[in-house]
Amino acid sequence: MARLCQILLLRSVPRCSLTLTLTLILFCSCPALGKKKLYIGALFPMSGGWPGGQACLPSAQMALDLVNKRTDILPDYELELIHYDSMCDPGEATKLLYDLLYTEPIKIVLMPGCSSVSTLVAEAARMWNLIVTLDDLEERVREAGIEISVRQSFLTDPAVAVKNLKRQDARIIVGLFYETEARKVFCEVYKEKLYGKKYVWFLIGWYADNWFKIKDASINCTVEQMTEAVEGHVTTEIVMLNPETVRGASKLTSQEFLAQLMSKLGGKNPEETGGFQEAPLAYDAVWALALALNKTVGPLKAKGHRLEDFNYNNRDITVEIYRAMNTSSFEGVSGHVVFDAQGSRMAWTLIEQLQGGSYKKIGYYDSTKGNLSWYGNDKWIGSGPPADQTVVIEEFRYLSQKLFVSVSVFAGLGILLGIVCLTFNIYNRNVRYIQNSQPYLNNMTAVGCMMALAAVFPLGIDGLHVHRRQFPVVCQFRLWLLGLGFSIAYGSMFTKIWWVHAVFTKKDEKKDKRKHLEPWKLYATVGVLLCIDILSLIIWQILDPLHITVEKFTREAPKGDLDVLIQPLLEHCSSEKMTTWLGVVYGYKGLLLLLGIFLAYETKSISTEKINDHRAVGMAIYNVAVLCMITAPVTMILSSQQDASFAFASLAIVFSVYITLVVLFVPKMRRLITRGEWQSDAQETMKTGSSTNNNDEEKSRQLERENKELQKIIQEKEERVSELRNQLSERQALRSRRRASTITNQNNSSPALTITHSDPRSLAPPPGYPAPTTDLHSHPFANSSSLYQPDSNISRNNCHPSRLQLLYK
Repeated sequence: MARLCQILLLRSVPRCSLTLTLTLILFCSCPALGKKKLYIGALFPMSGGWPGGQACLPSAQMALDLVNKRTDILPDYELELIHYDSMCDPGEATKLLYDLLYTEPIKIVLMPGCSSVSTLVAEAARMWNLIVTLDDLEERVREAGIEISVRQSFLTDPAVAVKNLKRQDARIIVGLFYETEARKVFCEVYKEKLYGKKYVWFLIGWYADNWFKIKDASINCTVEQMTEAVEGHVTTEIVMLNPETVRGASKLTSQEFLAQLMSKLGGKNPEETGGFQEAPLAYDAVWALALALNKTVGPLKAKGHRLEDFNYNNRDITVEIYRAMNTSSFEGVSGHVVFDAQGSRMAWTLIEQLQGGSYKKIGYYDSTKGNLSWYGNDKWIGSGPPADQTVVIEEFRYLSQKLFVSVSVFAGLGILLGIVCLTFNIYNRNVRYIQNSQPYLNNMTAVGCMMALAAVFPLGIDGLHVHRRQFPVVCQFRLWLLGLGFSIAYGSMFTKIWWVHAVFTKKDEKKDKRKHLEPWKLYATVGVLLCIDILSLIIWQILDPLHITVEKFTREAPKGDLDVLIQPLLEHCSSEKMTTWLGVVYGYKGLLLLLGIFLAYETKSISTEKINDHRAVGMAIYNVAVLCMITAPVTMILSSQQDASFAFASLAIVFSVYITLVVLFVPKMRRLITRGEWQSDAQETMKTGSSTNNNDEEKSRQLERENKELQKIIQEKEERVSELRNQLSERQALRSRRRASTITNQNNSSPALTITHSDPRSLAPPPGYPAPTTDLHSHPFANSSSLYQPDSNISRNNCHPSRLQLLYK
């Protein structure tokens, strides 16, 4: 429903005819001698807020006199008027209404002349099967598709009502109040600045032309202020005087009617006589009543009824009178008189506008034909008629293009860097140093980094670049590129650090079992992480696909004196349960990041040739984890600020990728370039082929096994040597107890080596004998399968020097 006007219902509007808010109510008749008298009850406001009865009562009496003289209208009846002064007061009118109803004689018609009184009479008339002809403004505007956005009323002081209108942003305001209240209202209008190019007021058109210039002790505004406040307002009033010189049902022209009315008023100034402008309406109202009653005589007689038979319980006569009123049509002094189905007067409406302090006719409206005649001479303070409300312009917020281009340049350079790193790694994949860094995992890292950088471009694309129907596709690109890029890049690094931790932080027996992990298991680990992401994204998009949502912000006033407000809007990629899905994804990724930090810390002191860049991987994981865990919550908080949100998200991606690529690949490039390792290793690899690498690894493992076996053999030999030393010590003790002569003879006959148990240095090898060693390959027992046993034939006191060297450790 169109919102076209705001209604200010302040005080009731006075009327004294059938044409606007005049209420006619039919009562019963009372017979008299000769012609039967039909009494008309009337409530004319002779005083009060609108003393319209001062001119309307004489005009009604003029009409009754002419009707009673006509022999072709109600020849058997005479109309008589019984009237009271309602003072335009509903309370006083209520008392007088019941006097008219319950005091003889019975009245056939009640004519109220003030709208507040008319409303009261109309509501009460239904209780006595009486007829209402009442124009309900609110009902009519609703039928016309016009919204009444706010209603305000007041009794004496309109200040609060005017302030409320301004607070409600009322622009097109219909004021229904008397002339005295109009001055109070527009004094407050001036104070509240509720006038000018943003506003238009519609008022009743039957005020005096200089009503706003009349001095009034009840207001404290000057004439100049009042003139400024009322400038440009529009008035509407029924055409009360027929502009054409035609003789209607009363046989009088409009000018002849005015002349007779002036004579009846005794020469009073029309400007000082209440209801003078409305007098033609009251005159035609009496004629409409007389003609309608005259039309009902025949139908009632055919049904066996008479007008004088009417009472408050006789509904049949009421229906006939009502039908006759609705079908009435005649020329009157106020113009053509005709009523619609609701009993409202259908006539020409004069539209005027106050321009430069005086009223100018700007058009007519013929309600009988629904035709509007517009002169086109209306003038407005602004460029045209004001809008019925503040114009709200929807304006989408778009990403700063300078920011988007700047970040896109860095992302593009990062993709080039990723291509360089990937090419370098593939070209040097057979170099020993590159092979020991698990190049296929590094390739995955480079590919994932490039995919993450590619997600920067759809992150910056919004409604400025694509049509709204295509925006969901952009949302999908954002989600899939960033999700899969993270899984591939981070998953490959996580797999490396996890393998190092699994191998080098376990016990020896478990370490041996897992030390020789095949490469396909590493790739399978990355594949598992990637499959988890793909599966979760597919489920998300099937159950709750991404779509566009529009966020509305507080309306903003543009710069300049414009009667508009800006409604900022921002497009988002969202789904019905976006928070739940983000919680699941962020929770899973967050656990991986935390676990990666833990594994990197645990393996920081480990050195291995199998994955020679695991420390660089750990450093990259630190940086990626910190940036991700900071950026994710910040971007959610700043989601309503498109520039800040994009800057945080995109720069976090760019920095993470740059750090990862530089840390992983630049040291390798530097080493191969500075040492020239790619040349010799590559040439050797070209000659021997890939099988050479496998043979070298097998030889290395074989040597390690042999080394372990030799260590065990050496341990056994050392234990045997220790046992023999103990035996020598015992023998030395026996020899020392022998007689010196025996020792001397034995020494002369056979040279012997004397070993003193108390001095460990006596175990040093004799000159010419090899020194002891612990080297596996140079140890004297390295190639022997058993310790040499002394000859049993050698006596316990005779040791040949050639055999003693085998007892030395």
